[in-house]
Amino acid sequence: MNKKFIIKENRVFQDMIQHASSVKNSFFVLFYSKNSSSFGRFGISVGKKVGNAVVRNRLKRQVRAILRDFQKDYSFCYDCIIMIRKNCLSLSYQEMKESLYKLLKRVEEKKK
Repeated sequence: MNKKFIIKENRVFQDMIQHASSVKNSFFVLFYSKNSSSFGRFGISVGKKVGNAVVRNRLKRQVRAILRDFQKDYSFCYDCIIMIRKNCLSLSYQEMKESLYKLLKRVEEKKK
């Protein structure tokens, strides 16, 4: 994922978690807000309760790959923070992709 599509600043994470709208399922929590640019930016968060560093990094890599595919197919103009829940460990890559796609599409439908 290109650097311009990534949110890394702690201040932005905290602000979005406190003030942005959210959608959730049993695997992800997605905080989102409309931005003024023509592209979406994403931040990924995985808590220490999910697993050790190897497990958390694998989940983040998989989510980044899913987001790359999503950006190729859809135009998405929102800033999003994706929090990965522990239930995500039991999913295959394809199931994770379907679950995250459903959440991202719900965001687009809510804002129309």
